[in-house]
Amino acid sequence: MIDKQWASAAEAVADIPDGASLAVGGFGLSGNPMVLIEALHAQGTRDLSIVSNNCGVDDWGLGILLGAQRIRKMTSSYVGENKEFERQFLSGELELELTPQGTLAEKLRAGGAGIAAFFTQTGVGTQVAEGGLPRRYDGAGGVAVASPVKEVRSFAPGGAPRDYVLEESIVTDFALVHAWRGDRHGNLIFNKAARNFNPLAAQAGRICIAQVEELVEPGELDPDQVHLPGVYVHRIVEVGTGIEKRIERRTVTEGA
Repeated sequence: MIDKQWASAAEAVADIPDGASLAVGGFGLSGNPMVLIEALHAQGTRDLSIVSNNCGVDDWGLGILLGAQRIRKMTSSYVGENKEFERQFLSGELELELTPQGTLAEKLRAGGAGIAAFFTQTGVGTQVAEGGLPRRYDGAGGVAVASPVKEVRSFAPGGAPRDYVLEESIVTDFALVHAWRGDRHGNLIFNKAARNFNPLAAQAGRICIAQVEELVEPGELDPDQVHLPGVYVHRIVEVGTGIEKRIERRTVTEGA
C-alpha cells in the first residue's frame, strides 16, 4: 500500500529549498494551506517564486511569507487586499506577473495535464497580449521589467475567425494545498470555496504537499466524491478540524 502520510508539516516541507517555485491553493482566505505556510516560514525558506490566485492579507495566508520578505516573485490574478504587497511591488522589491483569473486557472491545469501552451481570447487587444505591463518597478517610479509581447493568432471555431493569445502553462517545483478530507493514498475532497485553485495548484506541482482536516483510511472515501485523485498528491499531513479559518471581509445584515 502507498502510504503518503507525513508526521508533521515541518517534515513535509523540509526539503523545499531557497529559490523554489510553488503553486499554492486558496481563494481569498478560503482554503489557504496555513499550517504548511507557517512551517515554511518557520524554517526560513526565501527567494520563492509563488503562483497563487492572491497573496493573502498582511498577517494571514501568503502574506506571512511576504511580510518576512521571503517571496521574490508572485504570479497572481488579484492582489488588492494586501498593503505590504503594494509597498513591496511599487518599491521594486517584488516582481509581479499579473494574470487574468481564468487564464491562471487554465495555465495551472494545463501544466498538470502535460499541455505546454494554449490559445485563449482573454487578453487580446490589451497589454496582456501586447506587452508592457509592469512586472518590477525600479523604486523610483520607473518600470525595470515589463511583460513581453505574446503571440496572437487567428482561429475560427464555429466558423467566425477571432484572435487568440498564446499562454504558456505553469509547472512548479512544489505545490501546497488544503483539503477537507483525504486518505493515505492522497485522494482529496475539498469543501466549497476551498475547491477554487487548490486542485489546480496540486496538479501543477512536481511534488504536491497537502494538509487535510481529516485523514481516513483508503476505501473510506466515496470514489464518486473525490475531487482530486491521489496520483497528483505526494505527501499528506493531517492538521485537524480545529485550525483557524479567517474571513477577509465579514458581511452581515444590519441589526442581525
